[in-house]
Amino acid sequence: MADWNRGQNSSAMDEVLDAENKRMTDNLANKASRLKLLALDIDRETDTQNRYLIDGMDSDFSSVTGLLTGSVKRFSGMVKSGRDNRKLLCYISIGVVVLFFILYFLVSHAHT
Repeated sequence: MADWNRGQNSSAMDEVLDAENKRMTDNLANKASRLKLLALDIDRETDTQNRYLIDGMDSDFSSVTGLLTGSVKRFSGMVKSGRDNRKLLCYISIGVVVLFFILYFLVSHAHT
């Protein structure tokens, strides 16, 4: 009689374990599905940001390069010209240095 009850308990226990395994398998499948969707969202977001960085920054650098090239040409022309422009260049240089020190003073005292 004890062996018969043990077999019955064993089959009931197997059914409980099978049900638990199915529940846990479904739970794991749901988590894996959510992780897959999250990974795809991250992939799309990185592609979008890479396109923005490559396209946007490339055009920004091109415009800055053009601006700097034009400024260097004008500065070279001013240096090569007569004495009046050299006096103006001296005043501009002194003004830039003074502006730099004023900004340095303001920024250093803003943090304290």
